[in-house]
Amino acid sequence: MLDGARQFVAGKRPSLGDLLLTPANAIKVMHRLAHLRGAAMKVGQLLSMDAGEILPRELADILGRLRSEAQPMPRSQLRATLERQWGRDWERRFASFSFDPIAAASIGQVHRARTTDGRELAIKIQYPGVRGSIDSDVDNVSSLLRISGLLPAGLDLSPLLRQAKQQLHEEADYERESRNLARFAALLADSPDYVLPEVYPDLTRMTVLVMSYVEGASLDDLEAAPQALRDRIVTLLIALVLRELFEFRLMQTDPNFANYRYDIATRRLVLLDFGAVREFSPALVQDYRSLLRAGVAGDRASASRSALALGLLSGSIPRARQDAVMALFDMAMQPLRYDGLFDFGTTDLAARLRDGGMEMAVNRDNWHAPPVDTLYLQRKIGGMFLLASRLRARVNIRAMLEKYL
Repeated sequence: MLDGARQFVAGKRPSLGDLLLTPANAIKVMHRLAHLRGAAMKVGQLLSMDAGEILPRELADILGRLRSEAQPMPRSQLRATLERQWGRDWERRFASFSFDPIAAASIGQVHRARTTDGRELAIKIQYPGVRGSIDSDVDNVSSLLRISGLLPAGLDLSPLLRQAKQQLHEEADYERESRNLARFAALLADSPDYVLPEVYPDLTRMTVLVMSYVEGASLDDLEAAPQALRDRIVTLLIALVLRELFEFRLMQTDPNFANYRYDIATRRLVLLDFGAVREFSPALVQDYRSLLRAGVAGDRASASRSALALGLLSGSIPRARQDAVMALFDMAMQPLRYDGLFDFGTTDLAARLRDGGMEMAVNRDNWHAPPVDTLYLQRKIGGMFLLASRLRARVNIRAMLEKYL
């Protein structure tokens, strides 16, 4: 309000959306979301997931702090939380317990500890009250987006909001996440390039997830690593996405960079956080296979039919609008069509996709929300594209994709 008043006095008429996205106000929003945690903070994390193309790099860096940082619990609150889960004598189980978190994110914070029997642990502890505030958080964030003018007034978000609430409630169930983690560990047992923490059921509760501690460097810290290392990380990530979609039909759909680490010593990709896991139907997987097959072949008609089946296109929008969407799809298929190592570090593809999307976004009457499963799948694939751009990787995606098509 103060910034708006100053600009109004200066003869300007800023929109609320413009005011929300200034660097100074982005810092204020980041700090408030870090205190709010939960669903509100998730929005900041999603906004931060770009390569400096979709948002100005300055704003992306500011919001990027929300990927792994939140306001940690005071020690008194932490002790009270653990007493409720483990009982008053809980400290007797541990030879050491660090009260300073090694990570603090949207739903919980992580602590290191060592049990009396010698196990090195990473303990994820949920913030008190998060589960009860999810529905109101989602509703409040939805209101903020509408007030800001970032969404068209006629867009019906109710199905997506219901799914967002359900997804967050599932993420807040750490016993469910422990089952997801065990399931992925079994699926990837034949893949020595990946390592997952081991869950310890004797200490895990609905709001406390206890795992083995796994060493690894943050991907954010590897932006300046040697080219071969960055290429290997992104190759492993893309190979995993393809297996999740076409082999497992089970996907961890949150591409937050903090969910991955890399152990340089063992050359293994560390996979963390399995709260956001979705199963896909055989029909959806087949439609997506058809879409990619048509995209690689440059068959616009077949690609359009598959996009309609997936809900990426709506039959109710004008043909010219459909053609514009498919033109963007053709552009996005360039890394998959390229016969050789596609260099994400030199391409301006992200900027061109952004510009094309912004041009279409001017006409908001034809916006529609895709089916939820399609949306989550696109979220993961889009996140991998942005991560590949951030790491400036060179990857032969076409060779990896061919066996699945």
